[in-house]
Amino acid sequence: MDRDELAAFLRDRRERIRPAEVGLPAGPRRRTPGLRREEVAQLAFISTEYYTRLEQARGPRPSREVLSGLVRALRLTDAERDHLHHLAGAPPAPPPGPPREVRQSILDLLTRLPGTAAIVTSAIGEVLAWNDLAAALMEDFSALSRRDRNLIRRVFLGSHQGALYGVSDGAEFARDSAQRLRAASARYPDSPEVTGLVAELLAGSEEFTRLWEAYDVSVLPTLAKTFHHPVVGPLTVNCDALHVPDRDQRIVLYTATPGSASEEALRLLSVVGTQRMDVSG
Repeated sequence: MDRDELAAFLRDRRERIRPAEVGLPAGPRRRTPGLRREEVAQLAFISTEYYTRLEQARGPRPSREVLSGLVRALRLTDAERDHLHHLAGAPPAPPPGPPREVRQSILDLLTRLPGTAAIVTSAIGEVLAWNDLAAALMEDFSALSRRDRNLIRRVFLGSHQGALYGVSDGAEFARDSAQRLRAASARYPDSPEVTGLVAELLAGSEEFTRLWEAYDVSVLPTLAKTFHHPVVGPLTVNCDALHVPDRDQRIVLYTATPGSASEEALRLLSVVGTQRMDVSG
């Protein structure tokens, strides 16, 4: 526990909050910037004396319940919450499971990428969001159940084993998927969703079991892959992945080299795919 740093952090965050933000009147006689100590203590459901000792670097190590109260009272962000826990010598508990909610700004981004097929995946391979071109290139994910939108489950247990969407790197994708899942299982050790998926794959796939027991977690980037599409035929795309750290999600972008036959096929697919989805809708 770093008492001095904890005290400084609490004091700084207390002074940043305007009383109106927590439903308190500012009052004409208020001289303290931000909240008073007794106000933070009241909001955190602890005594003023205890909170004062924390700010003066004289307090005992706060419990997780006290820290939760301070997080709430001081309106800390997720990053600030984690920092508070580390300063108090009580590292935050791992999140209950992989985040599934995609930020609105990311959803907006997907619709503003002409000529790019884009999907967002969770830490355990579930497709969480996609644009129209991705649906045309891969499949209409909106027609699938959440279970069937998990690419790791589908590549090992589905009818696509080793050739999901006719990609050229099926074996590499399977290996990377197992490695990503092993890394995710360490980040979410108490998640029933993660442990359940691992157990299901171990019971149903010898290939997954072999890869899982290799204990590899070093995933190599996939720079390009070829999709064998039933409408436009084979098209080779560049594959780039952007990490969204605060959500533990990946934005996967598929683009064709400008002027290539694959770019023309992707352009045609965007038209054919849109028409096909409009008809089916």
